[in-house]
Amino acid sequence: MSIKNVKELISEALKEIETISPAEALKKCKEKECNLIDIRDANELEREGKIENAHHISRGLLEFSIHPDSPYVKKENIDINKEIVLFCAAGGRSALAAKKLKEMGFKKVSHIDGGFSLMKNSGFKIT
Repeated sequence: MSIKNVKELISEALKEIETISPAEALKKCKEKECNLIDIRDANELEREGKIENAHHISRGLLEFSIHPDSPYVKKENIDINKEIVLFCAAGGRSALAAKKLKEMGFKKVSHIDGGFSLMKNSGFKIT
């Protein structure tokens, strides 16, 4: 039996998903072309701050909350027809999450290379 480590899982995910830079993500956000989804845990948001206009869905609840029929999508007015851009602290969790959303059937999904750690110095407003 061979159990893959997290580096192997992330490497596999990166071959299947789109990775965008913080600058590309900022442009998509400004042009209202995407849903920016922060998958960090609540304690990370409290400690580090939040990206203005990003929706928060912790990684553990993503598959439940992002489905088009979910109450969260309806309450937050998330347009499922727009690209879903995920980010976490550094990019690992968001790569795995983007792969999972593709497996769910989402077509337009990407994740931000470097995550919040690069975004906070790339023009995003932190609240």
